[in-house]
Amino acid sequence: MLGVDACRAGWVGVVLDGAPADGPPVVRVARTLADLVTATGGAFAVVGVDIPIGLADSGRREADVLARRAVGPLRSSVFLTPVRAAVEAPDHATAVALNRERAGEGVSIQAFGLRHRILETERYAATAPHPVVEVHPEVVFAHLHGAPLTVRKKTWSGAALRHRLLAEHGIDLSGDLGLAGWDVAVDDVLDAAAVAWTALRVARGKARSLPDPPEPMPDGCAAAVWF
Repeated sequence: MLGVDACRAGWVGVVLDGAPADGPPVVRVARTLADLVTATGGAFAVVGVDIPIGLADSGRREADVLARRAVGPLRSSVFLTPVRAAVEAPDHATAVALNRERAGEGVSIQAFGLRHRILETERYAATAPHPVVEVHPEVVFAHLHGAPLTVRKKTWSGAALRHRLLAEHGIDLSGDLGLAGWDVAVDDVLDAAAVAWTALRVARGKARSLPDPPEPMPDGCAAAVWF
């Protein structure tokens, strides 16, 4: 299974079923999502991505509301996905105006900054030979921990906690992982690994979704955060 997270270099992916039993997972980086899937072998039962899949025309997605609730103290890490018109807007000011009109709230600059990633993921998922599911790593880590985390992933203690949680569930991220020279942060790899863990659960029929069942969207997608 492949778990994917956006990073400065493009996309970073963690493959769980391609790693030796006594070694770390396979980790790869590519400029585009399609290139990353190809670079990691391409033949996957499920690909998980830390990007919203399924856009609303108005209002909030239930997936975002429930994910923020599940994350608890770190709820700000779950961006509220803009409506489609805002995602496709040419600039932030226009996106804010459109989202206020159709959802009753603005759009953070961080959420607007994800628009190209959202549309790239949408295009890839539309023709992918495998299911592509949305995963939010902080929801996964809260599930692995048995309670919402209270330390942010970019802190030393936060990264150490997430590393330990993954190791306890069979994902050892030790060593260089082949990332020397790539602009990939520690939390990018941790997030991609959490997404890969969920993709494996989806493939095995053990995953859960927020909401359950997923919420039908006007674009034909069923929006849900899986964990």
